[in-house]
Formats: sequence, C-alpha cells, structure tokens
Amino acid sequence: MFKKIFSALSPGNSSESKSQLAAQFIEQSREGLAQQTAAHSATWHFGSEENWSADLDAGIIQFDFKDGTQASAAMQVVGTYNELDGTFLWGWDHPSIPEPLSKHAQLAQQWGEENEVEEFKSRKVECSEDEAWSFAAVANRLGKANGVYRGSSDTTLVFMTFGEIQLVAANS
Repeated sequence: MFKKIFSALSPGNSSESKSQLAAQFIEQSREGLAQQTAAHSATWHFGSEENWSADLDAGIIQFDFKDGTQASAAMQVVGTYNELDGTFLWGWDHPSIPEPLSKHAQLAQQWGEENEVEEFKSRKVECSEDEAWSFAAVANRLGKANGVYRGSSDTTLVFMTFGEIQLVAANS
C-alpha cells in the first residue's frame, strides 16, 4: 500500500494517480469533518442552535441556544453557495469577504493548484451543495480548523470554518 502511495507521489506520476490522491484527500477531509461535527453535536449541541451570526469585521461566529447559552469562535469564510444557480464562489476572491477571513480558502486554492484540481482553482464553480461541503471540508483540514458551519442567508449558503469554541452559559 505505501509503495503505491509513494510511487503516485513521485515526480513522474500520472495525472490519473494525482487525481486519485486528490479524491482520497477530499474523502478523508469529509470523514474528518463528520467526526468533528459529531463531537461538537455531542458536547455542546452544535446543530441545534436557535440562531447564528457572523461578524465579518471581528472575524467571529456566534451561536445562540434556546437556554441562553452562547458559543463563539474565530472564523474564516470558505465561500458562498448560490442555491438559485448552483454555483460556489470561493472566499479567496469574494467581493464580500475581507481578505483576513479568506486564509483557509486561500489554502484550498493553493492545494488545488498543487494537485491540479480545477474546482479549487476557479473563482466560481458550478457544483452541488454536497460538492461545496467537500470544498469546505478540505479548507477545514488544511486550515487545521475546528469545524465547518453552513449558514443560510436567503438563497445563499455561507460555508465557514471555525476555531476553538468559547462557551458562555446562560446567567453567567
């Protein structure tokens, strides 16, 4: 198995081997994100928040829960998915995203360039929402983030990575 992986990484490897390795990396990133999400759900009820907000000036995402508990973390914007036309606009060249909040998206772009994955190199990509989750999972892994949140704003889905969660219990 290791011989197969290392031979695929050698300078003379075929583009087919490179694309297989990229596909494996994406799948592993999705699996890692699923594990992170399950852990967050079990420990601080991620996914059952009543409201969420993102402060693009401060670079903070906040989750509000029914019992008054608040969770917050530093965030990065991977990109936005337009539900109307099925396109993903990367955060690394998004007119609404401040440059300091696009670092994880930039890491994904660099990975796409190094691994010849066109969807990671193109500013705007026609794709499914599931593929947008793959983009976010890769950015999450490369940025060593703590998870991904997909927030909804009308017909736009905002994919954000987040860092270490700070919890503030109700009445504290």
